[in-house]
Amino acid sequence: MMNRAIESEPPACTAGLHAEASERRLDLAVVVPTFNERENIPLLISALREALDGLRWEVVFVDDDSPDGTAEIIDEFARRDGSVRLLQRVGRRGLSSACIEGALATSASVIAVMDADMQHDESIIPLMLARLREEGLDVVVGTRNAQGGSMGELSAGRRLLSGVGQRISAAACRCELSDPMSGFFLFRRSFFLEVVHRLHGGGFKILVDILASSERPVRLAEVGYQFRGRLHGESKLDLNNGIELLFLVASKLTGDVIPSRFAVFALVGAVGLFTHMLCLGLLLRGLHWSFNEAQSVAAFVAMTENFFVNNLITYRDRSLRGARLVTGLMSFWLACSFGAWANVSFARSLLQSGMPWIAAGAAGVVLGSVWNYTVSSLFTWQTSRAPAAIAVRERPQPDTETYR
Repeated sequence: MMNRAIESEPPACTAGLHAEASERRLDLAVVVPTFNERENIPLLISALREALDGLRWEVVFVDDDSPDGTAEIIDEFARRDGSVRLLQRVGRRGLSSACIEGALATSASVIAVMDADMQHDESIIPLMLARLREEGLDVVVGTRNAQGGSMGELSAGRRLLSGVGQRISAAACRCELSDPMSGFFLFRRSFFLEVVHRLHGGGFKILVDILASSERPVRLAEVGYQFRGRLHGESKLDLNNGIELLFLVASKLTGDVIPSRFAVFALVGAVGLFTHMLCLGLLLRGLHWSFNEAQSVAAFVAMTENFFVNNLITYRDRSLRGARLVTGLMSFWLACSFGAWANVSFARSLLQSGMPWIAAGAAGVVLGSVWNYTVSSLFTWQTSRAPAAIAVRERPQPDTETYR
């Protein structure tokens, strides 16, 4: 009898571990990507403490090595408060990838994503969490466009861009959503793990990426909130963000057949072709240069333009600076020179085999573009050019008793 009693009861140490794990189980993790948000960090942590009082929660800041010392401020809070964590990334940037890594770094069953600029209303997070649980949802989105929501004091230009972005994004999301451009939402970790391997990970609208990557209908709801004005720092929204969104949507609509980075690279190449022809005509007709001279200079000008535009947009996350800008330009010239030779040689051989000139020319362009993209990615904007690592500062032991 004694043996059976011992077998039926878990060892005291195991029961203690289960109890401790239960106490540590989080209701919610809030993932906040940051770049140059030093002044907003204390405000956001204070606001989250007040809004999430009564919940077991943590906030995971993912900082892209901000030069203004954002990571240092977060680290100071993390040393005093066990609910604050810091992941500091070195050598790369990107809002979407930061959100993905932050979500993977927490064990919480529900994860929220919000900005650090205090424009999102943290007070509605408990309501969003309650709806997720009670209605069995995958995602709950904080929206500026539903009942109780407002765009706040956004300029007319920003409102227009937001509206255009919403219409573009809705095509890829395949669900009824009034604000697919929202950067304020929460989701079940289990749902996130369903889609994480299909995420694009680029750009700045991670919600569009998550919804468009689901292979099943997403159970979702919206909660309205008042969009607030930024108190400190500068907005990160620019033309590049719009281009990234456009190609993210195109990539999802085509089933990721064409990588979005290659699509942007090809678009830049098309602009470069226009520059080449314009320069060629000017030198031939305007300055009466010989064709070989004009063609050589035009190619040089177009390649140089393509390099700087690609460095600014296509490879924004690997953008070259300083001395690397010079060496990168030279490697790009070399890569594109071989690409041009391959283009012409391949097209000529197809033409001689009887293929129509349009098809032969198009095939040559495709071959040259793929060559240029591949070689440029490997050598000009290689991922190993900088220590593209993550320095993860795990939650330290608080110097004082953890508080919320």
